[in-house]
Amino acid sequence: MLTSVSTSNKSARTIMLADCQSFYASVEKADHPEYKNKPVAVAGDPARRSGIILAACPIAKSYGVTTAERLGEALNKCPDLVVVRPRMQHYIDVSLMITQIYEEYTDLVEVFSIDEQFLDVSASLSIFGDPVTIARSIQQKVLRQTGVWVRIGISSNKILAKIATDIWAKKNESGVFTLPASQVEDLLWPQPVNKMFGVGSRMTAHFTRFGMHTIGDIARTPLPRLKARFRAYFGKQSDIHAEVMWRTANGLDESVVTPKTFDTPPKSIGHMMTLPRDYTKTTEVDTILLELTEEVCRDCRRKGYMGSVVTVSCMCSPYEAPTGFSRQMKMPDPTNHTNTVFKAVKKLFYRFWDHMPVRRLGVTLSQLTNDQNYQLTLFEDQEKIRSLEKATDLIKDRYGSSAIVRASSLTAAGQAVERSLKIGGHYK
Repeated sequence: MLTSVSTSNKSARTIMLADCQSFYASVEKADHPEYKNKPVAVAGDPARRSGIILAACPIAKSYGVTTAERLGEALNKCPDLVVVRPRMQHYIDVSLMITQIYEEYTDLVEVFSIDEQFLDVSASLSIFGDPVTIARSIQQKVLRQTGVWVRIGISSNKILAKIATDIWAKKNESGVFTLPASQVEDLLWPQPVNKMFGVGSRMTAHFTRFGMHTIGDIARTPLPRLKARFRAYFGKQSDIHAEVMWRTANGLDESVVTPKTFDTPPKSIGHMMTLPRDYTKTTEVDTILLELTEEVCRDCRRKGYMGSVVTVSCMCSPYEAPTGFSRQMKMPDPTNHTNTVFKAVKKLFYRFWDHMPVRRLGVTLSQLTNDQNYQLTLFEDQEKIRSLEKATDLIKDRYGSSAIVRASSLTAAGQAVERSLKIGGHYK
């Protein structure tokens, strides 16, 4: 790994945003040479509610297949589409391999997502050459070692590097584009507002109502005036959002590339589950609430935390006009004991549930503290409880999370065994 020297002159920084093209699909095509000239898409299990496109290769996209559309719609557009079930652990492993390649050029690598990473190569230019040379070298090395094509945007800060990737590097044949801060007005401002990072279809509609159609329209609006417009439309708490939009439009970003971003202590630990069907019986709902609570508490124990506040969220049918709630309560003492948290979860849920069919449930612990300092009680043997849960955690860590489950998880309502086969809701 190359060790970089930090640069104090932020204006002289050279920042890259490297994005893996159609990452999941690219990994599958690299692993299956027989798919080379075929349209390939990675999709969830269509037998459950995860039958959407997670990634589509360029050939599939040429047929109109898009990410996040339903699998049936994609097959209507492209009947010859090769559909591959996701292998999330494999994608994580490949992503880590790509990170190691980036770290051969600089130690300042920040993970932005599984397929996007920021690199600060400011101190590497004298070793590896100019930014474009470095970018092309990275592209070839990643392609040679993983079969994945990387597009790279280059600029003087993170937001401009991200914009350079999204608007230009992804579209040109070389996959590399440099957006100097000095050319923001000429290159970025004429772009339609929907191309700005952080602006989706809903925000585009809002800007249209404001009479702002290009990124330059936002950038040229004085910040106090933009804040006033946002306050009038979104409420008095929208000043920060207005400033983020304004700074993005002007290409302003002082944040540094920070390695190991995800090593910072969490503010909360939670899990959410979309159910394979509507759950209406209390016994079914209790099963899922207990499974979620067990996952959350196990994560807390693994990371050395206890939580003081429990949050329960629920979404009920139908999707077109859902009902639901998200409520929280403070427990008497911080804890990561599954049964203690489960009592609070049930109390919250049944206080606010309107008995509509349940489609999604979530449990979260927050106000985290170190689990080495805990409150003893007269009515429970805390040491015995901690030892028992530590033993079950060790079994799951060694043999898999489904190696030992509660009896309720083996009923038709249980999802613990199925979830043990997945990472982030997708198959490993």
